[in-house]
Amino acid sequence: MRKFISFDESLEKLNNIDFGKIPTQKLFLTNAVNSILAVDIIADHNSPAHPTSGMDGYAIKFADQETNKIKITDKNPAGTVVKSAVTSGTCIKTFTGSLMPQGSDTLIPIENVTVEQDYIIIDKSVPFGFATRNIGENYEKDEILIKKGAKIGFAEVGVLASLNISQIEVYINPTVAIASTGTEILDLGETQTNEAQIRSSNHLTVEALALKCGANTLQMGVIEDDKKSITDLLNNALTKADIVVTTGGVSVGDYDFVQDVIKEELNADVLFHGVNVKPGMHILVALKDKKLIIALPGFAYSSTVCAVLYLLPMIYKLRGASEKLPIVKAKITQDFPLKMPKTIFSACNVSYEKGEYIINFDGKKSGTSAILTNMLDNPALLIQKEDSSDLKAGDYADILLLNQL
Repeated sequence: MRKFISFDESLEKLNNIDFGKIPTQKLFLTNAVNSILAVDIIADHNSPAHPTSGMDGYAIKFADQETNKIKITDKNPAGTVVKSAVTSGTCIKTFTGSLMPQGSDTLIPIENVTVEQDYIIIDKSVPFGFATRNIGENYEKDEILIKKGAKIGFAEVGVLASLNISQIEVYINPTVAIASTGTEILDLGETQTNEAQIRSSNHLTVEALALKCGANTLQMGVIEDDKKSITDLLNNALTKADIVVTTGGVSVGDYDFVQDVIKEELNADVLFHGVNVKPGMHILVALKDKKLIIALPGFAYSSTVCAVLYLLPMIYKLRGASEKLPIVKAKITQDFPLKMPKTIFSACNVSYEKGEYIINFDGKKSGTSAILTNMLDNPALLIQKEDSSDLKAGDYADILLLNQL
């Protein structure tokens, strides 16, 4: 009899997989958006390198505000280095981004003064050092600004550009091949010829998840439920992809051939087949020549939940990301008993109110693990571990935020 392992054991087996060194490539900054940084980014200079004006105004000596009237001796446009200096009783008109002139220590904004011929009359004084950007205010030389494993977004592009870095080394995104198996299922556009046939959505749902998390995808479509077709599919996919995902064919039915092909035809190293989890208890994960095979259940909700739990962390790992599944604490608004001694993932609605996440089950349908519509709107997965207690209204529990994947 097949042994089912705990959910935590299954995660531990995944975390222990060693895929070896992740390949990298160099990309131009904006082409690298959403890629994962493969090196630490270290500042090679101070920013700013010199005291700099933070707004338009007049560079002064702080103590001169007491005189109320200061003589204007020069102008200091951004991008130039003014030769004159600020001395007692004088000021230099200075603009945003300009270097603070020698001798000055404070900038008084133009809104705070009245100009009379060659003098400024101070209408409102400012504190010492006002609107003056100190050396290294933005970052200091040798400071690690962006850590390896960070996802490159708009702020990272801006910082890299300020360092005069035009190309950056990033990890190459993994390729995920996806297929649904089943003689009874139809791909998009295929005509239904009998009432027993159903429309497949699993392969496209899983592809959407993989794309959202940064993977390249190879869509293999719908495959017939026979050993030769499945063997050909897996052998072909393994030559092109880092991860191969199938849906269907891993349960205990007479026509569940995926598990047989993985174990007997491919002779893959099965990490586990069966997890004490709901939905998705028959999930199978195997390794073949350092390529990962994830065989998901066939029901839509089951395959989607298992793809989130098992596929996405492997994509993060294979693209060198420091990302993790977004699991947070939330307050439940009703009693919710643990229905069986398994780790259970239940679809719920989530909102953020007064600084905390709140969940309820309004409109969520009960039934089999095929109800994918339960993941619409503002969905989350309530996580109940197999050894946890029944939840009472007002209790806090872990949830997985699906809209933040």
